[in-house]
Amino acid sequence: MTFAAPRADLGTLNADLHCHSTASDGTLAPERVAQRAADNGVAIWALTDHDELAGQARAREAAGDLGMTYVTGTEVSVSFAGCTVHIVGLGFDPDNPDLIAGLHKTRSGRDLRAREMAAELAKVGIKGAYEGALTYVDNPELISRTHFARYIVDIGMAKDTHDVFKKYLADNKPGFVPHRWAGLGEAVKWITQAGGIAVVAHPARYPLSPTAEYALLSEFKAHGGQGIEVVTGSHSPAEFTQYADIAREFGFYASRGSDFHSPEESRMDLGALPPLPAGLAPVWQAF
Repeated sequence: MTFAAPRADLGTLNADLHCHSTASDGTLAPERVAQRAADNGVAIWALTDHDELAGQARAREAAGDLGMTYVTGTEVSVSFAGCTVHIVGLGFDPDNPDLIAGLHKTRSGRDLRAREMAAELAKVGIKGAYEGALTYVDNPELISRTHFARYIVDIGMAKDTHDVFKKYLADNKPGFVPHRWAGLGEAVKWITQAGGIAVVAHPARYPLSPTAEYALLSEFKAHGGQGIEVVTGSHSPAEFTQYADIAREFGFYASRGSDFHSPEESRMDLGALPPLPAGLAPVWQAF
């Protein structure tokens, strides 16, 4: 695909196209996330809850009331080369039946995985983790490692949620249980056939070799993927440059998003990221 030339006036807009609410594993309701984004100067906003669209109507209404341009969003969990990769979908029809069915299919295995995680955590002295994690969940279908992490912090077994992941919930740690998510091609198809754009989320986070990362991006593009997050809350300034170069190499749109979950837990607040590097085509120019 050939993209339109980047427009400098669009690239400098404060866009935040990756964040979460209580519809998945965030701690604020969609309306409160919208208010925080607006208060921080965000002009173009998307709520991208994990494998879920339940917050979309509320987010769109709140964004409109606050004068922000709203872009529909979700973050789909994908299995690739033995690890979990996230694909953000933007600008799709939220009523598309295939997308709705695909996201429901992806959510369906979370409860069994959560119970297995709790059993593993019990072996290292963390009792009642499943019931404890559920107290942090608005939608039990979306119970996740983040909810377990909040419980473990609150019972004093770790100093913060980042510490929990390092000690208990990352790959090869006592409470880690792998889950078979959607296939890469499936996720991209659900998004694009609903009229949206698929974007690789926070690519620097994945434990992939350079060869495996290149395979991921090549396969993603072959399936119809069109974007990559360049400026995101978990990337360093050096990684902004690295993934800007990759966006140019593959002809991807560049995206920008904080990956905000909570005022207390997130590395980056809504709207606080630097602009995209120059010379990129911002994904929001497609909307």
